[in-house]
Amino acid sequence: MHALEEVFLQCPYCGEPISVLVDCSEAQQQYVEDCQVCCNPILLSVDVDDSGVPVVVAERENA
Repeated sequence: MHALEEVFLQCPYCGEPISVLVDCSEAQQQYVEDCQVCCNPILLSVDVDDSGVPVVVAERENA
């Protein structure tokens, strides 16, 4: 298991595919990261399962 995992997702604003690095040492976390394409703030909710696999949900910050 790596401390950082690259996760691919779709920006909730522009719909473009982006990647984020997730710290898998924390089981649950929530933070804001700007889209690399349109620069809008994305609220990322991360849950890391028992095997260390991150599940990321991306939402508009201003929703």
